[in-house]
Amino acid sequence: ESFNQLNSAIFAGLQEYVEAVSFQYFIKTRSLISVEEINKQLIFTAEDREETTNTTSNSHDKQPHAWSLKVTPVDYLLGVADLTGELMRLCISSVGNGDIDTPFELSQFLRQIYDGFTFIGNTGPYEVSKKLYTLKQSLAKVENACYTLKVRGSEIPKHMLADVFSTKTELIDQEEGL
Repeated sequence: ESFNQLNSAIFAGLQEYVEAVSFQYFIKTRSLISVEEINKQLIFTAEDREETTNTTSNSHDKQPHAWSLKVTPVDYLLGVADLTGELMRLCISSVGNGDIDTPFELSQFLRQIYDGFTFIGNTGPYEVSKKLYTLKQSLAKVENACYTLKVRGSEIPKHMLADVFSTKTELIDQEEGL
């Protein structure tokens, strides 16, 4: 079947897949997975399972088939944009667990992703510019967490840091009308 025929039906699922795979890859390697690596994972092979009436057929008669699914560059970008929300949640939960180094690492990583998206700007598809706003919000929340840790981290007991960030996140969301 033509992939282009089915793309509009499965693009949301592909974006979710990219988000999940890239999040897992980030957890393992602390880097961003490429679209080529994702597409390599989406090649499936299986033996032809057609039943024949001839019971004397040998196993060498069966031909292997390969199916592949392609993540388009747009689906990849939109999945990466969704990844930033997961990374923001990872940042806040790591602070709640007493890990003070992860927010600064995530801040740098999210800044690099945001800078990449700003190079695309309004020249990309409409969906990319829509998700850029959410990406900017996630980056602001992570940077706000880093700022609070740097400036007020010594004042706030570690067991209360999570409460401070959840309150600030609620205030940011209310200011932006979410």
